[in-house]
Parts: sequence; structure tokens; C-alpha cells
Amino acid sequence: MDYFFSAAPEAHQKKEKAKARELRQSQWWRQELGKGLCYHCGEKFKAAELTMDHLIPIARGGKSTKNNCVPSCKECNNKKGYKTRAEMAMDELKNSSPSTEISPEIGVSETPESED
Repeated sequence: MDYFFSAAPEAHQKKEKAKARELRQSQWWRQELGKGLCYHCGEKFKAAELTMDHLIPIARGGKSTKNNCVPSCKECNNKKGYKTRAEMAMDELKNSSPSTEISPEIGVSETPESED
């Protein structure tokens, strides 16, 4: 599914990318990486295998703050790209089979077969 958006001004993107570099050096970010969990898929990874993902992408006006940055495995971060988490969930739903549903965490999970 394609999503169209107006990119945030270049000055905003440059400023927030610089803030992200600073945030990556913080004790808070090291603690987040130390948990070893991808925010999106919930899988366990080594800290070096996790990247910083912006829930609202910088290109779409998001900021480099603790409330907007989460650890993400490279696969999930690449799959998400410039999308929001809600758009990513819509893509997951669109690409899922009829026997899957969106879980409360906005992830895709198998549904049990109904007994008729």
C-alpha cells in the first residue's frame, strides 16, 4: 500500500537527525537496547542488531524524543520505512490471510479455527 505525505522541512529533518545521534549516546537509549527487544515484532536481539526507529518518522515531522524513539530490528525498521505504526499495521492486515487478526498490540496473530 502506498502512502503519500508532504515531507517535513529539510531544516527540521537535519535538526532531529542530530538530536537522534545525541540520544543514541544517552544512558536511556543504552538501557532500551539492553532490553534486547524489537518494539514492533517483540523478538529478542543483541543490542548491536537493533536500530533506533521513530514512531512518527522524522521525514513526517516526528521528533527525536524518548516518547517517539524505540528499538527496532533492522527488518522491522526497513519494513516500516516512512510509515507510522498504524500504517504498518494496516499493511500487515491487508497482506494477512483471512485466518489472521490484528492483536491488541497491533501485531498480527493467528486466530483459532472456529468450531461449527
